[in-house]
Amino acid sequence: MIVVFDASSLVGAALRTGGVPETALLTVIDQGTLVVSREVVAEYRAVLRRPKFGRALSAERRESILELIEIVARRVEPVELIADCRDPKDNMYLALAAACGATILVSSDADLLVLDPWRGMRIVTPAEFLALKAAVKPVQPGTQ
Repeated sequence: MIVVFDASSLVGAALRTGGVPETALLTVIDQGTLVVSREVVAEYRAVLRRPKFGRALSAERRESILELIEIVARRVEPVELIADCRDPKDNMYLALAAACGATILVSSDADLLVLDPWRGMRIVTPAEFLALKAAVKPVQPGTQ
């Protein structure tokens, strides 16, 4: 499972320890492949450093999440320009998803969610992602 996580869902993961967005992010890291690009990581950094998150998000928490992503995520740099999203800033996530062959884009952004499915890829909220994962039971060896 190759997954792109947008900044809106990453903020949710950062703000709510043990919440659904964090659980979704940790599930991707544990059971799939999280994919980022330079542009997406820059967006993560910029969003997490916004002053409005300063009280709710400690510098240590913000930096530990960014460090985790730097360590575990696979880097892919898109070459195709995408202009399918009504919010042009969100096209970077679609371009990354297309470049890496993502199966899922996890987002809390209505401008992306309205596109589901996009080019055969699901665009789902963190809660929908976890529900999809729960619905797909792994095949146990010897039970096929």
